[in-house]
Amino acid sequence: MSADSQEKKRYHETQEVERLVERFESCALPAADFDHGAHLTVALWHLAQWPVSEATNRVRAGLHRYTRHNNAQAIYNETITLFWIKLVRHFLDHADANRPLAERANELIATYLNSKLPFEYYSRELIESPEAKHSWVDPDLKPLEF
Repeated sequence: MSADSQEKKRYHETQEVERLVERFESCALPAADFDHGAHLTVALWHLAQWPVSEATNRVRAGLHRYTRHNNAQAIYNETITLFWIKLVRHFLDHADANRPLAERANELIATYLNSKLPFEYYSRELIESPEAKHSWVDPDLKPLEF
C-alpha cells in the first residue's frame, strides 16, 4: 500500500473506531464530525459487537439521543437507519472477520461513501413520508438485494 493511499484511510487502529463510538454515545462528538462515514462506522461497531436486533436497538437509541442533544430530531428517519443497518450487516457477513475493525471500517466507508444510495431503492416521496420516518417501509424503486 502506498503512503498516499495509507493517508486516505480514516482509521489506523481499532481504538480510533472505539473513541468515535464513545464520543457519539456520550454526545461529545460535534455534529460537524458526524458525517456519513462516522454513521457507517458507528453502525459497523455495534453490528460487530451484538446480534443484529440488539445492535439495531442500540444504534437507534444512540441516534435518538444524539439528535435530541443536537436539536436535530426532525432529521431522524427509521427507514434510512434500517436500510444502512441491513447494508452494513451484509457487508460484515462478507468481510473477513479476522481483519481488524479499523480496516473493515475503512473498507466499508470506501465502498459505501455515497450517502444517497437509499435513493436508488426509494423514491424521494416515499423515503420522506411520515411512515418511512417512523417505521420501516419496503423500497418502491427496486428490491433490496442484500
